[in-house]
Amino acid sequence: MRSRGRAIAPVLLIFTFLVPVIFYDQRYILDLGILVLTYVMLGWGLNVVVGLAGLLDLGYVAFYAVGAYSYALLATNFGLSFWVCLPLAGILAAFWGVLLGFPVLRLRGDYLAIVTLAFGEIIRLVIINWQSLTGGPNGVSGIPRPTFFGIPLTPGDDGLAANSASNSRRPTASCFCFT
Repeated sequence: MRSRGRAIAPVLLIFTFLVPVIFYDQRYILDLGILVLTYVMLGWGLNVVVGLAGLLDLGYVAFYAVGAYSYALLATNFGLSFWVCLPLAGILAAFWGVLLGFPVLRLRGDYLAIVTLAFGEIIRLVIINWQSLTGGPNGVSGIPRPTFFGIPLTPGDDGLAANSASNSRRPTASCFCFT
């Protein structure tokens, strides 16, 4: 059984790199894949906290929300680029983790679960009710797309994702995927 897993791992790795190429024109599949991989990463992180450390953390998603909203607000309000906002959002989420962690990690069992659940609920309520900052239930709109050293990741003539079909005058489905 172990040799079978070792044989499948390279195939899955190659498939992972080929998915954006194979499904380039199918935006739904790409968005679904990104969403699935995001939840996989959240699950791995929760496995470290709950499975390896043995801490029942029910407010784990609050740190994800702090990082996501930090990125969105920094990008829209201050006009910072993707590569600047990404580490800043991680640092802000880690800051809130440390801020909550110092007084709370002395708790064990049900008490830790209740406090982390309360923290997650407080973050959720703040995000929903502070409409002037976060947009409330509608979220933050107008988040700029990531660029790679100033080159937009779009299929246009100046974009990094340009292909031969987008260089023609006739619009294609791939041109409408990123606009």
